[in-house]
Amino acid sequence: MLEHPLALASATPAASLARVDEARLRRVVSAHFDVLWRFLRRLGISESDVDDAVQEVILVLTRKLDQVRDGSERSFVLSTAFRVASDMRRQVKRRREVNEAPLYERQSPELDPEAAAEQRRLALLLAQVLEQLSLELRDVFVLYELEDFTMAEIASVLELPPGTVASRLRRGREAFERLAAAALANGGLP
Repeated sequence: MLEHPLALASATPAASLARVDEARLRRVVSAHFDVLWRFLRRLGISESDVDDAVQEVILVLTRKLDQVRDGSERSFVLSTAFRVASDMRRQVKRRREVNEAPLYERQSPELDPEAAAEQRRLALLLAQVLEQLSLELRDVFVLYELEDFTMAEIASVLELPPGTVASRLRRGREAFERLAAAALANGGLP
């Protein structure tokens, strides 16, 4: 469940908060919480683990906030999220737990039941197709296509050369189109 970002920031150890500019921490968390949460979910973090992953990112941010340049907070938060997601995905593989059903996006109250059901089906299909992309393609694809980052921002966040970002985006688009077409041809199941 999506928890309020300030509640997560407040849950960081008091000793860490004593050394950090709490007002700046709260601003950074509030400004980047939604994209952080979505990015972690789209990188394959299960709904039951996403709050823990967000909290881990906030803890790292708390410890290193004095080292983060003003204006670079989003890059820091998302590059940290990428590393946290990679670590958590490895842990999940070792736990051998069954992955939960993908997250259903919050529905608009204006949608009729049929439209809401179709939107949930498409969100599930998107999650299934994204899950099939390799992590190196998925991170670039999600940031560019779903989060509207520029290629320069992605290169900065993921600490990759611009040519690598362009190549991964091209390959990610091709793979996504192929997997989505196959999923739709099979009645929505990839």
